[in-house]
Amino acid sequence: MRAICLFSGGLDSMLAVKVMQEQGIEVIAVNFNFGLGSAVDRRAHLEKVAKEVGVELIIADVRKDYIEKVLFNPKHGYGSAFNPCIDCHGNMFKWAKEYMDKYDAQFVISGEVLNERPMSQRKDAMIKVEELSGLKGFVLRPLSAKFFEPSIPELNGWVDREKLLDIEGRSRKRQYELIEKYGIGYFESPGGGCLLTDEYMAIKLKDYIKYDSFGVEDINVIKYGRHFRISEKAKLVVGRNKEDNDKIEAIENNKFYKIHLPKDLIGPVCLLSKTATKEDKEIAARIILTYAKTKQNEAYTICFDDECISATPYESKERARETMLV
Repeated sequence: MRAICLFSGGLDSMLAVKVMQEQGIEVIAVNFNFGLGSAVDRRAHLEKVAKEVGVELIIADVRKDYIEKVLFNPKHGYGSAFNPCIDCHGNMFKWAKEYMDKYDAQFVISGEVLNERPMSQRKDAMIKVEELSGLKGFVLRPLSAKFFEPSIPELNGWVDREKLLDIEGRSRKRQYELIEKYGIGYFESPGGGCLLTDEYMAIKLKDYIKYDSFGVEDINVIKYGRHFRISEKAKLVVGRNKEDNDKIEAIENNKFYKIHLPKDLIGPVCLLSKTATKEDKEIAARIILTYAKTKQNEAYTICFDDECISATPYESKERARETMLV
């Protein structure tokens, strides 16, 4: 008997795997990468936790589908920020069905815990997700199964309902007891979450789509840096630190100039919309210089692909922040 697990790499999904393995169920872990789940690279972590619980790991790139089908037109609306949680979960179960067929699995599991999260893990929301997925009856949530009607795996005797759990709420006491029971040594501390639940990410995303289309190539643009809206034609992204600079340096996006400071200056790597006017570039240059190690009232040259601008930094960062979003 085989099950597909919606595998976030968090503690709950690890424990869901162990509860199923304890019943002799083979589990294949599928992580759906929709691009906005975390600010950090998850691959190394996912590989490590999959090894910890002894499962085959598949990382599925669903970014394009997610942007086109879920992010901007959710049937069940958004949470507190730009998070379409119910539609997101429903589509992940839909995508999981494809892996059921591919790997001859009989059902799908997840690490969801009833009432652990306010939007997606209410009972009514979890039932909606199952209906939306087209997998009604074939979704099993091992950690909270006893709060739901028996699933088909239980009714068919593939899974013993008595060995499933009744965890509810935000306390992690039961989960930590299970860590000891299963001898799990490496796991992610609870408290992370989807970037779309972050109010600042929502501000950046709403601004982005107000003036431009949004595609897979734009995901990393909104993840990093300070964001400035200079004009309708010009967005400026300014690296905050070395990590931001490294991430921005790696971005390949034809909508933006990638701006480096002169070699004798220390400061941020930046992006500026290629639709920026000369006036926009002059403002951008001043902002960039304000966040670099520069001398006030001294002119410096900032080069874009098609022209160079001589500018001085603003007298203060407060002045530079007048067009800053976040």
